[in-house]
Amino acid sequence: MAPHFLELLLFATYAELRAERARSYLGLLWWLIEPAMNMAVYYLVFARILHAGGDDYVAFLLVGLTLWQWFKSSVSHGGHAIWIQLGLVRQVKLPVRLFPAVQVLADTVKFLYILGVLFGILWLMGYAPNPAYLALPVVLLIELVFAAGAAYLVAATVPFVPDLRFVIEQVLQVLMFLSGVVFALDVVPEPLRRWFALNPIVVLIDAGRGILLHARWPDASALLRAGAISLALYALGVWLIARLTPRYVKLPT
Repeated sequence: MAPHFLELLLFATYAELRAERARSYLGLLWWLIEPAMNMAVYYLVFARILHAGGDDYVAFLLVGLTLWQWFKSSVSHGGHAIWIQLGLVRQVKLPVRLFPAVQVLADTVKFLYILGVLFGILWLMGYAPNPAYLALPVVLLIELVFAAGAAYLVAATVPFVPDLRFVIEQVLQVLMFLSGVVFALDVVPEPLRRWFALNPIVVLIDAGRGILLHARWPDASALLRAGAISLALYALGVWLIARLTPRYVKLPT
């Protein structure tokens, strides 16, 4: 990543976060309240009404939802970024991939606040820090690359078919229930488990739970596979945006 692009990315992300905080009366608190409300709804439905899971289901669900929400927000917000900024794309010569990258990085900053709160909740519940925490940055880095790659692919195509953004929201909703957010990977029948494991987010959520709840080191081969898929997706997204950039300036705003 070129230094010029990195400087633009950091400055634009800072400006985006400040603007978002200024638009809300609750400011920084809203970054925590919104995911907390989502977690409360899923806990009510799955733990209280459907009686899913066991005694540790609350912690299980918190970890899964925290990691999933980061991915979902990054893809949803980043996927709309080029389409929303088409007017600016036509007026200012900037790297077009900057727009989805800003949204992904902004959602990552908000995720880190939420992750800090998650640590505190888990520690209060008795899930103490453990040596496997050393592997957590690797898990989070792979998820960041995967989320950025998915956001780039969506962002590259939405300007040509704006209604696709509604389809993406529905796809993400379905994908949540196929990504191990509300169930453990080991409950999936063995023939299907290998297919589920091709989805990096399934592997990453499972690895995150293993680290935070069971002091278990992630499966290195599974992380390597998830990392390779994520890098390939990221490279494809960067290439597609670069390939389509000359066509964006011709689109109506």
